[in-house]
Amino acid sequence: MEKDRSLLKIPYGTRDFLPAEAAGKRVVETRLAELFAQWGYEEVVTPSIEYLDTLSLGGNRGIGNHLFKLFDKENKTVALRHEMTTPIARLVSTRLQDSPLPLKLSYISSVFRYEQAQAGRQCEFYQAGVELMGPGSPATDAEVVALAVSGLLRSGLTEFTVCLGQVEFLNGILNQYRLSEQEQADLKAAMERRNLVELNQLVEQLQLPENAKQVLKKLPLLNGGEELLKSAYDIALNEQSRRALDNLAEIYRLLKAYKVEQYVRFDLGIIRDFSYYTGMVFEVYAPGLGYPLCGGGRYDHLLADFGTACPATGFALGIERILLAIERQKLPMHSLPRDVYVGYAAGKETEAIEKAAQVREQGKSVELAVNSQTEPAAKESQQQKNYAAFVYIS
Repeated sequence: MEKDRSLLKIPYGTRDFLPAEAAGKRVVETRLAELFAQWGYEEVVTPSIEYLDTLSLGGNRGIGNHLFKLFDKENKTVALRHEMTTPIARLVSTRLQDSPLPLKLSYISSVFRYEQAQAGRQCEFYQAGVELMGPGSPATDAEVVALAVSGLLRSGLTEFTVCLGQVEFLNGILNQYRLSEQEQADLKAAMERRNLVELNQLVEQLQLPENAKQVLKKLPLLNGGEELLKSAYDIALNEQSRRALDNLAEIYRLLKAYKVEQYVRFDLGIIRDFSYYTGMVFEVYAPGLGYPLCGGGRYDHLLADFGTACPATGFALGIERILLAIERQKLPMHSLPRDVYVGYAAGKETEAIEKAAQVREQGKSVELAVNSQTEPAAKESQQQKNYAAFVYIS
């Protein structure tokens, strides 16, 4: 009887990592973990499952349709985490509320979100990131942006652009024209989707002077270098937006000290997909990918929803997206070391085991043949498995 083929499938939006792919993923994760530790960030691990009410706090109330939901034995609704910022905010507020500030935490975790699956976009995916709780200053924002740049460089990427924005600039512009909450929400949704046609249609429906409509239509197009901040002052007729531009200017000044300014451009139309952001926001793009490798920003009110008011900022890097960018840029793929293959003749098992142990003690990776081989056969195995060196015990 033929086996039911459905038993061999995996759920929609998930994937298997074959050995070479898993090795590349592990190398990137290890490099990032080491980098985060070098910058003073301590790793935390939170449960894959959280109560739905927890994940719905802050700016996540509209996330329900994207969550994988379950019921526990007490019939309470739980869900797989869809991002890491909210679980870490919960952790800090309940377990680390008395820790000295600034509190610097890192993570490397899987997250789950209903998505339209495609290359680099899955329902289960892996992220590495940091959260910095403490002073709400340009210095902390500059640190996380510089660390994100360092993380991408450490992962092996060389071509990417950090798009830096400020949500208060956009909020100030919308407020200066006295738009209703619904009108603002509709415009922001169109901007988040980068749908300029929809945005223009919405703007035309507003009861505003023509010059105001032109300003709103230009918002998604406000991107460029340092000169953009100066020109943006011309359309910012309110203190809220001008303070936001001053904030970006100070962050950029500090990024120059980190020597990463060559990777940074300003994009004043950025709308991140979580509404808990309150200040600086950024996304990182690489050639050949139509979605960000990394995203983050400042979220000063989320911890207050858990009872511990504290400014915070952070970012998340997409591991699979980094690997896909490396592949599409035709950069060397990461692999784990394959140092020595040890083969042996019949009756030489003990000597071969001892030799393999000696070489491993030197810090090298060693594969020991599982049965005796002739020397030519062992040499062929070494070449097939791509080991750098060959030892044969005869």
